[in-house]
Amino acid sequence: MPARVVLERMPVPVLAIGEDGSLMFANAAFAEMLGHSAETLAALKFHEIFQAATRDEPPVSLVHAYAGEIVALMHADGSVVRAKMSKSALLRENELMALATFDDLTEQLWTQGRR
Repeated sequence: MPARVVLERMPVPVLAIGEDGSLMFANAAFAEMLGHSAETLAALKFHEIFQAATRDEPPVSLVHAYAGEIVALMHADGSVVRAKMSKSALLRENELMALATFDDLTEQLWTQGRR
């Protein structure tokens, strides 16, 4: 089975980011988590959805830097989605892309009073 099919079928949000900040792949679970269609996400850049990112920072490096942490992602409606980001599945630091999964913690953190 092709990798793209496997990634799309994963029940957790998955995102692949290119070194230029392009969103190379986002599965349906990731699109749903951020309230976008797959087509809309494909047109966005990493710095448009990752709150801590600036245009000056290499996106792949940011994924490595924030691996295992709770990150703030921008929802289509302008709200913030808090999610724990995994380490990149592509482990070498010199990779031209990063592939990470996300665990949406927004509701859990909201009910615990950690906004």
